[in-house]
Amino acid sequence: MEKVRDAYEALRGRVLALRDGTTGVWTGELSSSALGTALAVSALEADGDAGRALAGAGADWLVAHANADGGWGDSPASASNLSTTLIARAALRRIRRVRSEELGVRSREENAQDRELETRDISETVRRAEAWITARAGSLDSSAVARALGKIYGEDRTFAVPILAYLAMCGGEDAAWLRVPPLPFLLSLLPQGLYRFFRLQVVSYALPALIAVGLCRHVCAARARGGRAWGRRFAGPLLRRLAALQPEHGGFLDAIPLTAFVVLALRHAGYGDHAVAQRGLAFLRRAARRDGSWAIDSNLRTWVTSLAARAVWSGGVPAKLETGGWKLDAGGIDDAEKIAKWLVRTQLKAKHPFTGANPGGWAWTDLPGGVPDADDTAGALIALKRLKDIGSKTDISGTVRGGLRWLLGVQNSDGGMPTFCRGWGRLPFDRSCPDLSAHALAALAVWRDVSPHAAKAMERLTRYLAQAQETDGSWLPLWFGHQDGEDGKNPVVGTARVVDALRATLGARTEDGGQRTEDRATVENMLARGEQWLRGSQKADGGWSAGQAPTVEETALAVIALTDGGGACDEAVRLGCAWLAEHWESGAARPAPIGLYFALLWYHEQMYPLVWALEALGRNASRSGSQ
Repeated sequence: MEKVRDAYEALRGRVLALRDGTTGVWTGELSSSALGTALAVSALEADGDAGRALAGAGADWLVAHANADGGWGDSPASASNLSTTLIARAALRRIRRVRSEELGVRSREENAQDRELETRDISETVRRAEAWITARAGSLDSSAVARALGKIYGEDRTFAVPILAYLAMCGGEDAAWLRVPPLPFLLSLLPQGLYRFFRLQVVSYALPALIAVGLCRHVCAARARGGRAWGRRFAGPLLRRLAALQPEHGGFLDAIPLTAFVVLALRHAGYGDHAVAQRGLAFLRRAARRDGSWAIDSNLRTWVTSLAARAVWSGGVPAKLETGGWKLDAGGIDDAEKIAKWLVRTQLKAKHPFTGANPGGWAWTDLPGGVPDADDTAGALIALKRLKDIGSKTDISGTVRGGLRWLLGVQNSDGGMPTFCRGWGRLPFDRSCPDLSAHALAALAVWRDVSPHAAKAMERLTRYLAQAQETDGSWLPLWFGHQDGEDGKNPVVGTARVVDALRATLGARTEDGGQRTEDRATVENMLARGEQWLRGSQKADGGWSAGQAPTVEETALAVIALTDGGGACDEAVRLGCAWLAEHWESGAARPAPIGLYFALLWYHEQMYPLVWALEALGRNASRSGSQ
């Protein structure tokens, strides 16, 4: 433990140095995405000279970042998967066709030879991708691909139908549209409160895809049959509904894949000139990175700021900590005030047009495309409590009450927490899940005295978590996974988040001065079993992972959860801290693709290993001197 304090101070300085110079908060950096890049390339290649230039750079990025086996993963650190490889291959085939046509027109120009070499590179990359797909799907035929995707997504059409529709767009064969399942796009015209009664096969946050891709599939399938697309009669109301859902900057959910799907679908349905499509294209142009790639989303600024605030002050407030270029004491009270004020400002103050969510929640970003959700709302509430505890004087009373009301308002009938809105559907991303429920439980615990309804909600959350606990003592999260784990699940992250929340619950007071005996016994039993599972899953070198090699993210979250557990937990924490300190010192603390987004789409975030390792070390740095 001797290196823990040094690692903590060095890591704290690194995290503080990553703040935005203007706002004083953290933006982070999402990994580039082959899927996001491929879809943006396809959307922009018909968008004038500027769009074609961006599309060309994106195609070159895809060629350069294909995996050695010929496929693509969701991030450059991800193993190849079928969905991303299908989309990237289709995008490159379109670009190759465009470049081949340009060669025929511009063969006498000086850059013709370079253009021919680029086309050859794309052709070879496409060939290798087709071999990879054939080995997994059995054939490149659209029916074989549809069957293979069906095995991945099951009854969830959120991502499967847009992928099949996109492949039909790129293939140019009308018959392929007949193998694209329909989407009930006309239901989007009904009041949002009725959606849960129709058991839709798409999740709540995919409403723009339901409208645009559903309409596109309907129009193109009718054309393939030689009939009339009667749904065009509703195009006006549908496009107005889509426009009402679109934020002012054009990016649906601030997500590159979702926005690109909408743009492409509208174009192929004959509405490419509509303002919704044009705003979407403008968003995609602005989202392009200098290296030619796109991420899956603009940023997670609110989320990583909440996490960073908790981590930076996990060890209290230092008397003085200089960070290059900052006039204020870095990590001091002045910075805490700045962040608290920013979190107060970013709370959503009006009913959200996308999900119909009430005011009071937080989204993952402060950009217009963000949608309030339970995880980010809980994260902001806990961050505000941490800032208040270390001395922030910002008035947050109304903000906290609004956030608690929002959380209580989305709690499901089973006691658990969904992601975006209460009772919308039956698919995983709309159901209660242990990781969000645990985070909400922790937020309610730290603000227990503010809401008269918190105690009852905490009891219901506790009962849900008891039912959700696996027989081995672990919990499975929804929004974090592991690509090498069984079925992509990550019980390390899920169990760590629940154990940490349960420990916070035991410290919360109820109206009669303490929890009821039976409730406390339930929490203690769950906590003991969760701790035992975490200790048993620790690797021999002291790290944690749902796969083979430990990651900083998983190790840090496990250490956070086991800190203050006492007994056998102390030794596991000591070994975990040593692992974190060693990997920070050696420079091996790189982000791992454990984040899960938009129906089995993986990502990694620059800030995750930094902020979670900082909090883990911060919680233990004060103890290191006495051990």
